[in-house]
Amino acid sequence: MYGSMTTTTLDLTGLKCPLPALKTRKALKALKPGDRLEVHCTDPLSVIDIPNLIRETGDKVEVTERAEHAIVFLIEKADGLSPAAAGS
Repeated sequence: MYGSMTTTTLDLTGLKCPLPALKTRKALKALKPGDRLEVHCTDPLSVIDIPNLIRETGDKVEVTERAEHAIVFLIEKADGLSPAAAGS
């Protein structure tokens, strides 16, 4: 294992579109490759917005869980440039 990877929890419950995606993007920028971000949302649109954001950034959604009124994403920060930034 390369050093220690951390998991950061981001509680975005109660926030409405576009805030969950914007705050997730900002939090991902602060992470190191291999670190994980656990995002808790209640906005139903986040099931569309956050996966779209992750496709843009090139990071990886490890797990998506839906409970009665909550959605949890576990995102792993990728290393290197995002596919969008690399011009692919």
